[in-house]
Amino acid sequence: MPLARHLFASCILTLSALGAGAGAQAADWVSYRDAYRAMVVFEKYGGPKQQLQHHLQVVPLERGVALDGVQLTLAGKANQVNLALDPLGRTAFPLLKAAYDENAALYLSRKIGAFSVRPRVSLVPQADGVYDAAQLRAGCEQALGFARHADASQRALQCGGVRFVFARRAGEIAVRLHRLDGADQALAPVNGAAFPGDADEGFPTVVYRFGGAERAQVISANVPLAIVPLFE
Repeated sequence: MPLARHLFASCILTLSALGAGAGAQAADWVSYRDAYRAMVVFEKYGGPKQQLQHHLQVVPLERGVALDGVQLTLAGKANQVNLALDPLGRTAFPLLKAAYDENAALYLSRKIGAFSVRPRVSLVPQADGVYDAAQLRAGCEQALGFARHADASQRALQCGGVRFVFARRAGEIAVRLHRLDGADQALAPVNGAAFPGDADEGFPTVVYRFGGAERAQVISANVPLAIVPLFE
């Protein structure tokens, strides 16, 4: 199967009845080799990607399943590596030849229903919270370029905007659109999913939609967990 389809469709890895430790059954683990093949597509992509970051995300398939305290572990023959998850369930996936060669296992720390493991691309957050509209559009276009490279079905889509995703306990979310004429417009947060297809719709999110050649800045007083490109 082509790596492209492996990445965006049939290689979404389902984890059911997850277990940890030596007593786990064969169905209780995910192949590191399969996850590696999906993740390495981004590493080998030769198009522009300087504004992008790439993670592996552990995703509950049912609403109400929390990821608090869940640990993802890469277990090989010689050692184990704990892959800490952020509040969205993402981790920086290590591309390790030794783990690939032995087809090491990926385990979660507890059994909570069914999960999937998905590659996720998002935009790199800015430390000062200031984003030029043109910069956000360029980042979205980079993400779309990679999506089209990896999956031909994405070629009909266009960049519609970006979604800022914040922590549940971030306090008051303050995001505004600042135009060069000095006018400011508050962008109201709504609860929603971080990424398309996620069952958890409880994250505060703010959507900025691109409007032609608008010369403006999006200014966020809160540090986002992720900035997700929106394809339409």
